[in-house]
Amino acid sequence: MENKEQIDVLNQFSRTELLLGHEGMEKLSKARVAVFGIGGVGGYTVEALARSGVGALDLIDDDRVCLTNVNRQILATRETVGKFKVDVAEARVHSINPNCKVTTYKTFFLPGEENQFDFSQFDYVVDAIDTVSGKMGLILAAKDAGVPIISSMGAGNKVDPTAFRVADIFETSVCPLARVMRQLCRKKGVSHLKVVYSQEKPIRPVEDAAISCRNHCICPPGTARKCTDRRDIPGSTAFVPSVVGLIIAGEVIKDLTHFDRGDR
Repeated sequence: MENKEQIDVLNQFSRTELLLGHEGMEKLSKARVAVFGIGGVGGYTVEALARSGVGALDLIDDDRVCLTNVNRQILATRETVGKFKVDVAEARVHSINPNCKVTTYKTFFLPGEENQFDFSQFDYVVDAIDTVSGKMGLILAAKDAGVPIISSMGAGNKVDPTAFRVADIFETSVCPLARVMRQLCRKKGVSHLKVVYSQEKPIRPVEDAAISCRNHCICPPGTARKCTDRRDIPGSTAFVPSVVGLIIAGEVIKDLTHFDRGDR
C-alpha cells in the first residue's frame, strides 16, 4: 500500500518539483504563456514549457514545416514537412502533457493585429519571431497590457551556443538585431526589455547558388511567406537556436515561479 501511495504522488513533473517545489508547480499549472513564433527558437521554448507543467499555451505562427527546417527545429522531421507548425506543436504538447490547454493561431503577427489577442489573459509572452516590426508591435502590446515579455535577438549565422546571455536590451552589444531594437525601444519609450542575445559576431554565410533557397526554393505548397521573399536567408545549426529557446523557457519558468536559489 505504501508503494502504491508513493507512486500516486509521483508524476511526470516530480523531478522538476524537487527544484521548484509544490507551490512552484502549482503556479506553472495555472499559468498561460503565449509563444509567438514556433520555429528554431520558439519550438524548443514550447517543448520546455510543456515538459515543465505550464497549464496553458497559446501558439502563434502561420508557417508550415519546410525540409530546410529539419536541421534545427524540434518540430521538423521528414514526416511533418508540409504541416502547420502550430498543429505539430499542439500534438506534441498533448503527447507530453494531455492536460495542457493549447490554443493555436495560424497567423503571422504584425503591428496593427494586436486586437486579435487579449494580452491581459497571458501571464507571460515569448517573442520568438524574426521581423523587427513584428517584434516591436508585440513588445508594445505586452507592455500596454502589463504582461512580462522576453524577446529573442538574432540566433542565425552563429555557431557558439555559449555566447548567449540574458540581459536588458540596453545592456546588449555585438548583436546587430539588438542594436536595431535598442534604437526602436528608445524611440517608442520602452525603458526595459528582457532579451536573450549573443556576444558572438555573426558569421557571413557561404555564397553558393547551388545550396541557396533563393535559387532553389522548396517551401511546401500553401506556404504564405516563402524564403524567396526574405531579404536575407541566414545560416543555422542544430545547436544554437535550440539553446536560445531553452534559455528563454528557463527565464519564463523562473519568473512565473519567483524562483530564488537562495543558499541552495
